[in-house]
Amino acid sequence: TERIKLGTLVTGVTYRHPGVLIKQVTTLDVLSGGRAYFGIGAGWYEREHLGLGIPFPPLSERFERLEETVQLARQMWAGDVAPFNGRHYQLAEPLNYPQALSRPHPPILIGGSGEKKTLRLVARYADACNLFAMDLAEVRHKLEVLRQHCETEGRPYDAIEKSTLGPAVALPGAAPLSPELSGWVVSPAQAIDQIGALRELGIGHHIFGGAIDYPEMVDLIAAEVMPHFAKETVTA
Repeated sequence: TERIKLGTLVTGVTYRHPGVLIKQVTTLDVLSGGRAYFGIGAGWYEREHLGLGIPFPPLSERFERLEETVQLARQMWAGDVAPFNGRHYQLAEPLNYPQALSRPHPPILIGGSGEKKTLRLVARYADACNLFAMDLAEVRHKLEVLRQHCETEGRPYDAIEKSTLGPAVALPGAAPLSPELSGWVVSPAQAIDQIGALRELGIGHHIFGGAIDYPEMVDLIAAEVMPHFAKETVTA
């Protein structure tokens, strides 16, 4: 590919050591010619952690680790090799070479909608946020909370990209989607209405859930939904 952005929505901070994770994102950015983004969150899927033998710390600790990880990412992408001495991570020489091509660094997207911690971290560190788009009133409220955090942090609200994750698009005449998506589908017309309403709230990037497993869904979104939003970003 030559234009598509590459990243995760989102990886849990618990899965990889942050120094290695940041170098992985850097490598992706270099190999793609500067098209990587860094999607990160506090992690939530306890079953997966237990199944794979990965420690699953309490929520408060996961948020502490998330903040240290984004602090370290900004330091490493700035080329600062000074020792990093956090509560949970200590790196004697966080060297990042070759350096990322994206300037000033691959965009940092923090996923989640927690009002006290997640959105505060977005305002303080991130280039983008990601919210569930199930309820417009809820999205409006979360954006207002983010705006308040930006004022507290002295950060321009408009400097943060606002993105949403929404339902999959139903495939006419196709077999039912996987059980995980069965209750989370809309028609193309409903998707157009939803994205239009989100645009009015200031959302500039909407992501359809589940499409990665259904190439025909990507084609349907491209043919029937994306042409209505030429200036916005709509991805599957």
